[in-house]
Amino acid sequence: MHILTIGVNHRNTPVNMREKLTVHPSDLEQALLKLRKAKTIAEDVILSTCNRTELYVVCEQLHDGRYYSTKFFTEWFNIKAEQIAPYLMIKEDQEVVRHLFRVTCGLESMVLGETQILGQVRTGFLAAQHAGTIGTFLNELFQQALNVAKRAQNETQINDHPVSVGYAAVKMLQNAVGSLENRSVLMIGAGDMSRLTLKHLSVIGMGQLTVMNRTKEHAVHLAEQFHGKAATLDELAVRIKQSDIVFTSTSAPEFLLTKADILPLIAARAGRLLILIDVGVPRNIDPQIASLDGVLLYDIDDMDRIVDDSLDERRRAALQIEQFVEQQQMKYTEWLRTLAVIPVISALRKKALSLHAGAMRRIENKLPGMTEQQFKIISRQTEQMINQLLRDPIHNIKELARHDQEIRAVDHFAELFNLTGDGKPSAQTGQSDRVPNPSVEKRATHQPIHSG
Repeated sequence: MHILTIGVNHRNTPVNMREKLTVHPSDLEQALLKLRKAKTIAEDVILSTCNRTELYVVCEQLHDGRYYSTKFFTEWFNIKAEQIAPYLMIKEDQEVVRHLFRVTCGLESMVLGETQILGQVRTGFLAAQHAGTIGTFLNELFQQALNVAKRAQNETQINDHPVSVGYAAVKMLQNAVGSLENRSVLMIGAGDMSRLTLKHLSVIGMGQLTVMNRTKEHAVHLAEQFHGKAATLDELAVRIKQSDIVFTSTSAPEFLLTKADILPLIAARAGRLLILIDVGVPRNIDPQIASLDGVLLYDIDDMDRIVDDSLDERRRAALQIEQFVEQQQMKYTEWLRTLAVIPVISALRKKALSLHAGAMRRIENKLPGMTEQQFKIISRQTEQMINQLLRDPIHNIKELARHDQEIRAVDHFAELFNLTGDGKPSAQTGQSDRVPNPSVEKRATHQPIHSG
């Protein structure tokens, strides 16, 4: 089996293409299931954010995985292969492991080290779990990705220097117009990006704040945190007339503001400059609006051109995180190698279970007066003894496998314990080293035996 990732991101794809390749949250489960049904694909996770849409798949053959993953892009997004081909990033096996770990740590983000991506990766992972499209390989991979990202946040100072898309947007705004203290702000959207942007705006100061959202309760909740007012989208035109700065950050599939919407509002503003900042993907604001007099329009790709002094500190922290990524990649590689020894470990467990069950039957036959409680005590004690005997051999074969000696380990283990398992690699993991004891469960309803 192989791991493959294929997708687009802000490094190689402009926003006017990325916005066509975004999976809406309400469609994510359906997209996961469609991809999973493709030939040769055994597992899949889809990561879709404002800066990237990436498919992570487990496939039997790499060429088939590439073909069907690309086909998914063309069919799901209704786009021609030749349109998307120049932008597609493709990584395989170990490259995938390193890439995902770097993405989750924020090292591949538009703003170096930003932490919002950790939650987005977790959301994609949980969505795949809920849809039932994730299995042994991607489950372990994403668990380890989340672990290394948490370590990066806890053990470095990368979070001590605030840089995010929201921060970059505010900094860009300051560079363009200076002080914001007396400028009224309209925030359209009440999600995490809106909250982070308002957090930075509140630090430098702003004028009257209005938060607008389709669900007014969400707008009220966010507005209250920053001493603002809430409004619904029905009031959009009126609020734009009153506002100096408009931020948009929604997942709406179509433009919230078009050129036709803005034209009459500009006339009503009597020459006051209107600043529009669109951090949504797909974009919330028609880019043609940028051609109008009296309007400044920025989109998320403009954030990529912001240079801030605090990035220097983040770059130093990123060097340390790169070491964490390398260490975690080695751990995942070691885990992959242990999969090869799972069949012989399972064969040993099966043999031990058979011996244990046979011994318990003989004990029961020889001691017919034994009570249920006595039977359970003997069964439990002998089970623990077998577990103790198996613990070291199982640990040792796993260690051999981790150090790139899995073939030797399988052969040696099978010969030593006279096992009939073929030793072929298996994707079945997560079993305990403890020997199960169904003989006790079988006797759960057994009545004590009394001598006649």
